[in-house]
Amino acid sequence: MSLLEIRNLQVKYGAITALKGVSISVEPGQIVTMIGANGAGKSTLLRAVSGLIKACAGNVVFEGVDITNLPAHRVVALGISHAPEGRMIFANLSVRENLEMGAYPRANKGEIGHDLERVFSLFPRLKERFKQSGGTLSGGEQQMLAIGRAMMARPRMLLLDEPSLGIGPILVKAIFETIVEINRELGMTILLVEQNAHQALKIAQYGYVLETGHIALEGSAGDIARNEQIRKAYLGEA
Repeated sequence: MSLLEIRNLQVKYGAITALKGVSISVEPGQIVTMIGANGAGKSTLLRAVSGLIKACAGNVVFEGVDITNLPAHRVVALGISHAPEGRMIFANLSVRENLEMGAYPRANKGEIGHDLERVFSLFPRLKERFKQSGGTLSGGEQQMLAIGRAMMARPRMLLLDEPSLGIGPILVKAIFETIVEINRELGMTILLVEQNAHQALKIAQYGYVLETGHIALEGSAGDIARNEQIRKAYLGEA
């Protein structure tokens, strides 16, 4: 059984249909990436999964349970965490307080300290800055904080929306290496939305190409990376 299955999902913003019957599946333990141009509907799909926006048709099924249009806090409690585009950290809270906010829904608070150390082992820069306010961090550090905060809920599935956006190349490389480590060492399933198609296809096992609200192509990440049309459209190759 797929960990996450999205069936014929439709989402509208007023008269505009952002998702036009999208269907994808994510197997346990995979990194699955979704690439596409701005406005294709990638972020909309993640927001619909995590309960931040309503679907008007279709289904989102997680671990065999239909979670379509559940409120976001219930989606988190079921095991899905979302690091959103733009990071959305709490600028006036410290790094530590931001991370502790990620653990807010958890009933068992006894292991929060252990989970903080796990995040700090993945992102040592956060440990160095744990007393700083989130708003004083660089863009890359804020992205680390957003991912770490999502991990504090102990999810089985992590939704990552444009983790490389607005970040310098050195930190982009570090963040993608850490995404692989989270998947490999912790066994966490990851659905990655990313415009940096080169990096995303390099670390994913499976991929989808979203164009104007529908799936234009799917397959192994390697097959998509070798597809001539994709290379021209998304990988900048003539």
